[in-house]
Amino acid sequence: MAMTVLFIGGTGQISYPCVADAVAQGHDVSVYNRGKRLDALPKGVTSITGELAGPEYADLAKAQYDVVCQFIAFTPDQVARDIELFSGHCGQYIFISSASVYQKPARHYVITEETPAINPYWPYSQAKIACEELLTGSEGLPWTIVRPSHTVRTGLPIMIGDSDVMARRMLEGEPTIVAGDGNTPWTLTRSADFAVPFVRLFGNAAALNDMFHITNDRAHIWDDIQKAIARLLGVEAKIVHVPTDALVRYNPDWTGPLLGDKSWTAIFDNSKIKRVVGDFTCAEGLDDILAEPIVHLKQRLAANRPPKGDFDALVDRICAEQAALG
Repeated sequence: MAMTVLFIGGTGQISYPCVADAVAQGHDVSVYNRGKRLDALPKGVTSITGELAGPEYADLAKAQYDVVCQFIAFTPDQVARDIELFSGHCGQYIFISSASVYQKPARHYVITEETPAINPYWPYSQAKIACEELLTGSEGLPWTIVRPSHTVRTGLPIMIGDSDVMARRMLEGEPTIVAGDGNTPWTLTRSADFAVPFVRLFGNAAALNDMFHITNDRAHIWDDIQKAIARLLGVEAKIVHVPTDALVRYNPDWTGPLLGDKSWTAIFDNSKIKRVVGDFTCAEGLDDILAEPIVHLKQRLAANRPPKGDFDALVDRICAEQAALG
């Protein structure tokens, strides 16, 4: 059944393929954002330009959308405003949270939706947890919480820093860093694969007032991910393994992304989402998973190759000091 669907965001890493799939399924789709992304929206999508905190945002509730997909709310105050605004004015509010909310340190090697949401390391994840708690405690707004894990479309999966800089370092024969011993399993999901089950949640009564993650069923170790990136760029990866605790001493800003996320095993059980929306498949091989990000990377490097800077100097220092340890 065709529905009226509003995407708040809609042109991002994950949301853009979701918009395209929603249109392909026959839904009447509108997108609300600042209108600054270069990706052209699919034919038939209504574009509404505005700021998330702008006065025009309140007008969105007047349209009485069947489904509202919130991709760009990251703080409890933003979600609290949405609860007030859309309660009684939409059929389903879908909040995009994050799989990084799951318990750290990990207590089980397979993550399910029953895994507690506890992350003492990353303010980003803590804010998402607070947003979820507001929704689960609300009344009058039928909600669905979706927790993507590491989902790729335009950006390359790396552990620290800027992926374009890391790729440039690979191309120039310079070392790159992997936290730990490189053998930690990590799940990568293509945005296009995420989109299919996500759109099937629209108007699904079994999805109301419940939460789901949507990820690949297959994981790859970090060393293999970095080696595959290098191979697809036509070079050999020069990986330097550095303990996570050491890395966060070099740069405390890495505490959240590493101790709060990427240094832990991330293998997911997707049986819950499959019970609700039906089976779906994701690309499993790294060549397929990385194909689209590599295309986008090459386009960016051709247009604007990132110069060397402070990040390179820090990486070089860490690699040299690690080598000196033997």
